[in-house]
Amino acid sequence: MSQKPPELERLIPGETLAERVRSLGGEISRDYRGRCPHLIGVLKGAWVFMADLIRALDLPVTVDFLSIASYGGDTQSSGEVKIIKDLDAPIEGRDVLVIEDILDTGRTIQFLKELLETRKPRSVRVVALLDKASRRVAPVQADYVGFRIPDAFVVGYGLDFDQKFRELPDICVLRSAASR
Repeated sequence: MSQKPPELERLIPGETLAERVRSLGGEISRDYRGRCPHLIGVLKGAWVFMADLIRALDLPVTVDFLSIASYGGDTQSSGEVKIIKDLDAPIEGRDVLVIEDILDTGRTIQFLKELLETRKPRSVRVVALLDKASRRVAPVQADYVGFRIPDAFVVGYGLDFDQKFRELPDICVLRSAASR
């Protein structure tokens, strides 16, 4: 059992996360058997999930990262998505898997899918650790989902609030985020 600050309420324990990531790795490995997908991690929140997911895959992969901003230091998305860091390599003709920490309003994934499609990949699919469907405003969904969660602000396992709590091994609800 991990230690957590008092303003956090554990939503998904680390052991449950590890089990589901292994299961997702198996699903993706079966679906991409004989291929070498190009994984694109959305920084900063998805890097912990992506690292564990890569180790759960039973196939060769290549990796790149994008950095996108839509929250800043707030608990609500600004609605504006901007690229902070673009891809290092072309994706034309590649099977692309976008690795995202949380699918919330859908604006970021909609923006990313549209952007990546202009670069002529063979396919683009989305892997989201968390899906908060109740907040969706864009008509998108993930192809692979770790967990569906309620409308709460969550941190841990790479997800943060103002650069804090990424190191937590669990996904936790930040109860005091609204007052910060």
